[in-house]
Amino acid sequence: MSKITDACQMRTSFTIVAVCALTLFLAGGARAAPKGQSPAKDQHFLTEAIEGDLSEVNMGKLAQQKGQSDQVKQFGQALQQDHGEHLQKAQQLASQNDMKTPSEPNKKQKAIYSRLEGMSGDRFDRAFAQAMVRDHQEDIKKYQKEAAANSPLSDFARQTVPVLQKHLEMAKSLSK
Repeated sequence: MSKITDACQMRTSFTIVAVCALTLFLAGGARAAPKGQSPAKDQHFLTEAIEGDLSEVNMGKLAQQKGQSDQVKQFGQALQQDHGEHLQKAQQLASQNDMKTPSEPNKKQKAIYSRLEGMSGDRFDRAFAQAMVRDHQEDIKKYQKEAAANSPLSDFARQTVPVLQKHLEMAKSLSK
């Protein structure tokens, strides 16, 4: 009888351990990857956001130096200030989530900066306005997509869209 009792106790112990392990596995998996959330996608979005902010701060400074019209210079100042503040928030979010942060704009952004840097006067103002219209149209799409996603960065993106839309309208008014 003791062999039967021992076998039943072992089977019961094994079942309890298996149920506990399965419960922990399922609970841990649900926490690690909620639906609509991907750490790689979050990292990619935040990297692009920081690169964009770094670029816009530089472009804002350039517009203040090379702009011919007061409107271009004022827009440059707004870019530098707004994207400087946004950059700090993005870097703080990255730090809180143990994400890597870039320290400079991407190659495309650097190329646009270099092209504009070689211009002056009215030619600079027109090219700058056109570049800012294109850039902010692209950014708005990315931020709206992130805002609609179920991710830890959705609120951050949602709060950014109105500022980007304001910049787009300012850039469009320079193009006229």
